Amino acid sequence: MSIRIGVIGAGSISEFHLKSYAANPSCELVAVCDLNRERAQAAADKYGAAKAFSDYKELLADPEIDAVSICTWNDTHAEISIAALEAGKHVLVEKPLSRKLEEAYAVQEAVRKSGKTLMVGFVRRYDPNALMLRSFVDGGEFGELYFAKASYIRRMGNPGGWFSDRSRSGGGPVIDIGVHVIDLCWYMMGRPKVRSVSANAYSKLGNRDSVKYLSRYKAADYNAELNDVEDMANALIRFDNGASLLVDVSFSLHASKDEGIVKLFGTKGGFEIDPEVVMVTEKHDTILNAYPQTDSKGMQMNLAFQSEIDHFVDSVMTGRAPISPIEDGVEVMKILDAIYESAAKGAEVTFP
Repeated sequence: MSIRIGVIGAGSISEFHLKSYAANPSCELVAVCDLNRERAQAAADKYGAAKAFSDYKELLADPEIDAVSICTWNDTHAEISIAALEAGKHVLVEKPLSRKLEEAYAVQEAVRKSGKTLMVGFVRRYDPNALMLRSFVDGGEFGELYFAKASYIRRMGNPGGWFSDRSRSGGGPVIDIGVHVIDLCWYMMGRPKVRSVSANAYSKLGNRDSVKYLSRYKAADYNAELNDVEDMANALIRFDNGASLLVDVSFSLHASKDEGIVKLFGTKGGFEIDPEVVMVTEKHDTILNAYPQTDSKGMQMNLAFQSEIDHFVDSVMTGRAPISPIEDGVEVMKILDAIYESAAKGAEVTFP
């Protein structure tokens, strides 16, 4: 049996999907769709897809397609996911699931009605190092994980374009890069229900297009004048089991360097995922730092996406629920929404 795939959106993130599908022997890449028909055709030619579309509705109407990857702007994730499910397709949708919680609930209802698989592209979960650490968590190595700390700082990393246009992105670094580490910590902690969020957001520096001598990734539709998202934000997230997560993220900040830190702490030990994997345990009346022997110090994008795509294809073929199902997409969206709401109100947001 071969799963026939369509990829919607041919921007930079789609490259990881396309080459991962091409490397999976259990699927066939049938079609690529992009608003830019030439870009869709170029991707189709590169990866051997027979069809190229500029309208996702035409791709979804194709009976030869079983499942789709949605690699479009955030404002279309919910719309296209619902349309794909209603068309009888299985769905892998890039993070975040949507821009707003209401949209996430609508997707969840569409999943329920369709009976199809929807997997949210929380790619950090599928990185081999994260999978390895999760096996230690499940084995009780660290005891109860009660505190996590994540920091993803870009000192000058505003991509511009749709990333900095709130109407399309839903927000700035919180919903773009913060979602990765928030989800990763939450997943490692056992996916507890969120109880409250207290957050701050700042828009002090803007796009900083005038800064010279430093290169950065820029979106295809880069426009320095279009920027209505936060520069940086921080949040304290409390969960109903008493655990907490402290997170800060930025596109623009006067920091000495870019930085990525993910740390989790438990009653029997702890571990760090970024910048490199370290496990902390207590043995024979002393504290030990253990450095697992793995192929990579940090996250490897190609390995993580291949693992994610392979998991999606397997879920579609077997009917087994993915490890990042619709319910997780909704809960993470609840946290993201609460961060923005708390920052706007200057007050804590609580949940019953």
